[in-house]
Amino acid sequence: MTFNIVSNSEQETLELGMDFAKILEPGDIIALDGDLGAGKTVFTRGFSQEMGVTSHVCSPTFTIVNEYLGGRLPVYHFDTYRLEGPDDFLDSGLDEYFYNEGICIIEWSSIIDELLPENTIHLEIRGVGDKRNIEISFDENSFNSDKLSKITSICEKRG
Repeated sequence: MTFNIVSNSEQETLELGMDFAKILEPGDIIALDGDLGAGKTVFTRGFSQEMGVTSHVCSPTFTIVNEYLGGRLPVYHFDTYRLEGPDDFLDSGLDEYFYNEGICIIEWSSIIDELLPENTIHLEIRGVGDKRNIEISFDENSFNSDKLSKITSICEKRG
C-alpha cells in the first residue's frame, strides 16, 4: 500500500513523525530514505519527542545507532549511510535491535533493505527548500486491522 503526501515545512515533517509515534509499538520499524537534508532526522526528532525522549536527537552518522531511552518506549535510531551493505549490519549484530522492545528508525535504509522485516513502514522523502514529497509504503498484510487503520488514517489525514 502506498500513499503520497506533501510536507510544506520542517514543522509538518516533525508532526508527521509525532503522528507515527502515537500508534507504533515495540518491534515496529520505520525505514527512511532520501537525499542529504531531506528531513529524515527531522521526522525522527518529531517521533522521538512524541515518545518522550528528552535528549538531543541527531543523526548517528558515525556511531551507526543512537539509543534513546527513558521515553514511552526505547527508540533505536540508525544511520546506515557508512555501511558497505547488509553484511556490515549483520556482522555488527545490529539486526538484534529489530527484536528488542523498542522501535527502530533507520536512515538510509535502502542499504540494508533486504534485511528489513515485512512489518517495516517505508518513507521516501524528496524535495528541496521547505516542500517535501513523502512516499509512505508498507505491506498491509503485515499489520493487524487496528494498526492498519491507524497507519492509513495518518496517511489520509496528511495526504
